[in-house]
Amino acid sequence: MPVSPATEAKLRAAMDRLLEGRPERTDGALTKENLAREAGVSHATVHRAETVLADWDTRVERPVLRTPGEVRRDEEIAELRRGLRESKQNVTLLQNKLDALATVTANLYHENQALKQERTRRTQRALTAMPTPG
Repeated sequence: MPVSPATEAKLRAAMDRLLEGRPERTDGALTKENLAREAGVSHATVHRAETVLADWDTRVERPVLRTPGEVRRDEEIAELRRGLRESKQNVTLLQNKLDALATVTANLYHENQALKQERTRRTQRALTAMPTPG
C-alpha cells in the first residue's frame, strides 16, 4: 500500500534536509531510520514509500554513518595530519642540514686551531733563531 501524498512530501522534505546537511530531528547520518525520524513517520511507512526509497537509493549509494559535521571534522583532521607530516619532513631535512653545517664548522674550528698553533711555533722559532745584540 503506497503512502499518501502528504507523507511522501514529508519524506522528500526530510530527505532533502538530510542530504543538504540540515537535519532538524536527527544526528544527520544518511540512514533510512534517520529518514523516518526526520520525516516524523514510522520505519514501516518509509518502506511503503517505494518511489521515495528508489530516489533515496539513487542519491545515497551506501549509508554514511557520519553526520556532515563529522565528515568536515574528519576532513580537517586529515588535512592537519598531512600538514603535520609535511612539517615533520621539513624539520628532518633542516635538522640534517644543521648537522652537516655543525660538522663543517667543527672541522673548520679544528683546522683554525691547528693553523694558529703552527703560526705560534713558527713565530717562536723565528724569535729564538735571531742573535741577541750584544
